[in-house]
Amino acid sequence: MATRNYDGKKIKGESATDIVDALTVEEALEIDINNKPFTVSMRTPGDDSFLVRGMLHSEGIIKNIDFLPNITPKKINGEGIVTVVELTIPENELGEGYANSRSLMSVSSCGICGKTELSDISVEGEALDDDSKIDGSLIGKLFNKMEVHQHDFKQSGGTHAAAAFNLDGDLLCIKEDIGRHNAVDKVVGELIISKKLEQAAILTVSGRISYEIIIKCFKANIPFLAAVSAPSSLAVDYAKELGLTLFAFCRSDRATCYSNPQRVKTTNISQDIGNKVS
Repeated sequence: MATRNYDGKKIKGESATDIVDALTVEEALEIDINNKPFTVSMRTPGDDSFLVRGMLHSEGIIKNIDFLPNITPKKINGEGIVTVVELTIPENELGEGYANSRSLMSVSSCGICGKTELSDISVEGEALDDDSKIDGSLIGKLFNKMEVHQHDFKQSGGTHAAAAFNLDGDLLCIKEDIGRHNAVDKVVGELIISKKLEQAAILTVSGRISYEIIIKCFKANIPFLAAVSAPSSLAVDYAKELGLTLFAFCRSDRATCYSNPQRVKTTNISQDIGNKVS
C-alpha cells in the first residue's frame, strides 16, 4: 500500500473545490533482532525485506553479504501493513554496527537522525579504486528510465526513487519510498538478495544527496552516484574521500560532476576537481 486517498479542498482565489488526493503512506516499521527492538524506520510499506536487508548492510549490522536472515512479520495492523519484523542473526554474523547501533528512531527524511554519537557518522574502508569509465551522455538517459517506473510518484507526487544500473545503462532494479535513503536501502537490499550487487555500477536518486547516501553507495561498492538535485558539502567531501564519482543537478542532458571526474568519458572535462573551494 503505497498511497492512501484523502479528502481536501483545492483553493483558487476565492473559490474552493472538493477533491480526493492520493497521498504517500508513511508508517513505522519496528525491526527486532534476536528478540530485542533494534530500530524503528518510518517508511512507505512495501519491499520491507529489501529495506531491512539493505539497511543492515549499509549500517554494518550484518558483516557477511552472503548471509540472508529470515525476516519474519511479527505484527500486522488492521490494514494489513506489517508494523514489526523479527530477525534471528547468529552472534558471529553480527558486525560492529550492531554494537554501535542508532537509537530507536530512523525517520524517512534524514538518515543521520537517531545516531547515538557524532562519531557514528564516520566510515571505515579503503576508497573505491575502480577504473571503470562512464559516458557522460548516458546520465540523462538513466533518469529517463527511472522516471518511467516511478508509478507511486505519478500517483501522489510524494515519493523518492532510487535505481541501480550496470555500466551499460541496463536497469537492474528501482524502488520508491517516502524517504530517499529508504529507497536506496531497498535497492541495495534487492541487489543483495537477488545476487546482482556485483553488477551494479551506477546508482541514481531523485532529490538531493546527503552524506549518508554517499556512504550507502560506498558500502555497496557502487562507484557512480547521480542525483536530480543538489549535494550537500559533506556529501561532496565524502565522495572525494571515498572514491565515488558524484553527479548532481542531473537535468535532461546536463549534469555537474563534483568528484573523481577521471572516470567520465567526455572530450573536454577538467580533471582538476579535488580541493575545497572557499
